Amino acid sequence: MALELRPNCEYCDRDLPLSSTLARICSFECTFCADCVENRLENVCPNCGGGFVPRPIRPVTEWRHGLSVEKRPPSHKRVKLSYSLDDIAAHSMRIKNIAPENR
Repeated sequence: MALELRPNCEYCDRDLPLSSTLARICSFECTFCADCVENRLENVCPNCGGGFVPRPIRPVTEWRHGLSVEKRPPSHKRVKLSYSLDDIAAHSMRIKNIAPENR
């Protein structure tokens, strides 16, 4: 199963095209831009509490049969946060000092 590769930051709605090196994801594929992860979320996913890693970039060229952007296109569905900004800030503050691997 391929990653969904969501098209936007769930916090600020910034476009995160398929080739963006600014996209960050958690293990549930919640997607945010690097700026929001570092400066607003404190590396705490507001949905699951996990940490973030750079989102992989799907190859445009079909190096192996069936494995490319054309064969497995990214999602076009924009995702928005389910929580208020105050709730997100409190959530981040509560667990930001716990390393992601210990959350």
